Amino acid sequence: MKIRSLIVAVGLALASSAAFAFHCPADMKAIDAALPKAKLSDAQMAEVKKYRAEGETLHKAGKHQESVDTLAKAKKLLNI
Repeated sequence: MKIRSLIVAVGLALASSAAFAFHCPADMKAIDAALPKAKLSDAQMAEVKKYRAEGETLHKAGKHQESVDTLAKAKKLLNI
């Protein structure tokens, strides 16, 4: 019974990791689409672009939760 529980737990962990992996590109796409229309100061725009780039780097490194969290900061500044 313990082995079965372990297998289920590992499967859920892998599934949630894959879900975050596919969420990152969607967030990046939303940020890219909102950037041209954004009415932000130069400092805010630089911050959004920094978070966007950092989020992509984290995504490519396989750190999907960190990527989603970083991209969320950019989305918050863009009000999306």
